[in-house]
Amino acid sequence: MENFTPVYGTGPLLGIAAGAIALLLFLIIRLRLHAFIALVLVSLLTAVAAGIPVAEIMPTLLGGFGGTLANVALLVGLGVMLGRMLEVTGGAAVLAGALIRVFGEKRAPLALGVASLLFGFPLFFDVGLVVMLPIVFSVARRVGGSVLTYTLPTAGAFAVMHAFVPPHPGPVTAAVEVGADMGLVLLIGLLLAIPTWYLSSYLFGLWIGKRVVIPVPDDIMSDGSVKHENPPHLATVVGLLLLPMLLIFANTGVTTLVSTEAVPADALWVQVCQLVGQTPVALLITVLVAMLVLSRGRFTRQGMETLVGDSLGPVCGIILITGAGGMFGMVLRTSGIGGALAESLDAIGLPVIVAAFVIALALRVAQGSATVAITTAAGLIAPAVQAADGLSSIDLALIVIAIASGATALSHVNDSGFWLVGRFLGMDVKTTLKTWTVMETLIGFIGFGLAFGLSLVL
Repeated sequence: MENFTPVYGTGPLLGIAAGAIALLLFLIIRLRLHAFIALVLVSLLTAVAAGIPVAEIMPTLLGGFGGTLANVALLVGLGVMLGRMLEVTGGAAVLAGALIRVFGEKRAPLALGVASLLFGFPLFFDVGLVVMLPIVFSVARRVGGSVLTYTLPTAGAFAVMHAFVPPHPGPVTAAVEVGADMGLVLLIGLLLAIPTWYLSSYLFGLWIGKRVVIPVPDDIMSDGSVKHENPPHLATVVGLLLLPMLLIFANTGVTTLVSTEAVPADALWVQVCQLVGQTPVALLITVLVAMLVLSRGRFTRQGMETLVGDSLGPVCGIILITGAGGMFGMVLRTSGIGGALAESLDAIGLPVIVAAFVIALALRVAQGSATVAITTAAGLIAPAVQAADGLSSIDLALIVIAIASGATALSHVNDSGFWLVGRFLGMDVKTTLKTWTVMETLIGFIGFGLAFGLSLVL
C-alpha cells in the first residue's frame, strides 16, 4: 500500500509496536504457540490496530509473506539439498579426516573447526553438529583432554556460519528486509565469520577446555568413521563447497568492474557472469553438479530424487517462520510503525547499525529463537535503514551482520541449541551456561564489534 497514510502519530504507533512484540513473546514463551502461527496472528492484529483498511489487510499480509519467501525459500531449499547430499555420502568425514592429517592431532580442534566452517556453508547448525559430533568424539577419545576443546570450535563454526552467511535463512531474510545485496552479504559475512570464530570459538574452546574437563560421552551415535562404502574424493567435496562461492564472487567482482566502467555492461561474458553468479542460480548449478557427481556409483536417479526431496522436510518450519516474519515486517512498514521507529532513532542519535543489534539482542534473550529474532528485528529496522542517508551497499551488508550478531548472543534455556549441545555433551544447565552461552555471547558481541568497526572505517 504505497499511498496509505498512517492513521496515528509516532507515540501511538510505537505503543502498538511495543504491544505487538509483547504479545508475540507472550504467545511464544508462555502459551507455547508455534512461532509461525504467533507471527501470522500478531501481524493480523497489528494491521487492524494500526488502522490499515480491511480491504488492504490481506494483500499486505500476503505481499510480505510472498516477497520474503521468493528469496528465502529458494536459497534455503537449494542449500539444504546440497548439505544433505554431502552429509549422506560421507563428505564431512572425508574432509575432517583430511584436515586432521594436515594439521596433526595436536591441532585437531583447529582442523575440526576449519572443516565445520566449510561445511557450515550448506549445512544448518543442528544438522551440521549432529554430522560432525561422532567425528569430534572419535578424535577426542584418541587425542585426549576435555571434549569441550574439540566440540566448541566445531559448534561455534556452525553457529557463526548459520548466523552470518547466506544461504542460511537468518542472513537471507535480513538481507531481503533491509535491501542488502546478497552476494555482498555472503562476502562480508565470510570475511567477518572467520576472525569471529577464531576469537570466540577456537581460542575460547582451548581456554575453557583446560578449566572445565568434560569426558567424552558414551557412544550415542556412530564412531565417526566413513560408513559409505564409496565416499567422495576430497577434491570433489572441496570443489562442491567452493563452486557456489566462486560463482557468487565472480558476479560481485564483475558488477564492481561495471560500476567503475572498467568493463562494458552489455558484454555477453559480463552478463553471463552476473547471471550465473546470482546466489539462487549459483546454488542451483552447484546442486545439479552435486547430484551428477555424487550419485555415480552410490545412488540411482530415484534414490537421489528421494534424498534431495527428504532433505526439505526438516526446514519447512523454518521457511514458514521466515515468511511470517516478512509478513510482520510488511505490516510494520505499511502501517507507519517502522517510520515512527526510524524517527525515534534519529531523534536520540542512535546509529542504525547499533539499533539493529540491540533490537535483535533483546528479541533473542526474550524468546530464544534466532530466526524469529532476526526476522522481527529486520522488519522493525528496515524503515530506519531506508530513511537513513548515505548508507552504502557495504553499510547495508554490515547491518545484516549486526542483526545476526544480536540474534546469536546470550543463548540460554529458551534456545533449542542450548539444550542440543548440553545434552549431547552430558552437561548440566550451569555448565552449559558457563561454556555454550559464553561462546554464543562472544560470537554475537565480537561479530557486532567487527561489523561496527568496519562501518566506521568504510
